[in-house]
Amino acid sequence: MIPLGDSVPSERTPFVTYTFIALNVMVFFFELVMGPAADDLIYAWGTVPADIIGWQRDPWVLSTLVTSIFLHGGWLHLIGNMVYLGIFGDNVEGIMGHKRYLAFYLICGVVANLAQVFIVPTSVIPGVGASGAIAGVLAAYLLCFPRARVFVGIPLLIYMEVITLPAVIVLGFWFVVQLFSGVAMIGLSSEATMGGVAWWAHIGGFVAGLILTPFLRQRRRREFRYLDVLDHRYLRR
Repeated sequence: MIPLGDSVPSERTPFVTYTFIALNVMVFFFELVMGPAADDLIYAWGTVPADIIGWQRDPWVLSTLVTSIFLHGGWLHLIGNMVYLGIFGDNVEGIMGHKRYLAFYLICGVVANLAQVFIVPTSVIPGVGASGAIAGVLAAYLLCFPRARVFVGIPLLIYMEVITLPAVIVLGFWFVVQLFSGVAMIGLSSEATMGGVAWWAHIGGFVAGLILTPFLRQRRRREFRYLDVLDHRYLRR
């Protein structure tokens, strides 16, 4: 399932979400310009679990818990993350406000990285990507917009079928996949044996989002209006 949009209109211009997307894209293009030297960039600014565990030797490595959130390992990695952030981030930013959302996103990203470090503390493979922070955004969306509908595309050979599903099903299914995959991989020695996916970063970010959202969401003065899910004008994203 590929998310294409949702039935929740933005309450305010999501400046922070747009900024995050722009930063991720710019950093990725910088990686492309660097060519083979981009590996050095990823090892320097990605989160290496073994380095975080031994942070006393070089406290600066703790900064990679944040910088790694803006690095990506390829086009599909970047595009997939930015699609999710663009669809769900604007609404979460709208309900938290710009400053709270900024802090929320970064904290979820840091917690996500720490969760992965806890699972594979001896790994020397750098973890990169915004998916841990975005997992927190998905959790916040699930809590704040339980009646939302999500437009999803299902590839069928030569065309894509577009259907609408409750956000609870789309995001709940996403988390169940992460949880089962993460549990199945417990005990493996490194991210390489996990198929290159930091499952526990996703789980950690999502749990952080569940915990933080009740404290950071703003009280609403009115009931939120959901768009008519049959109005396909709102499929553009």
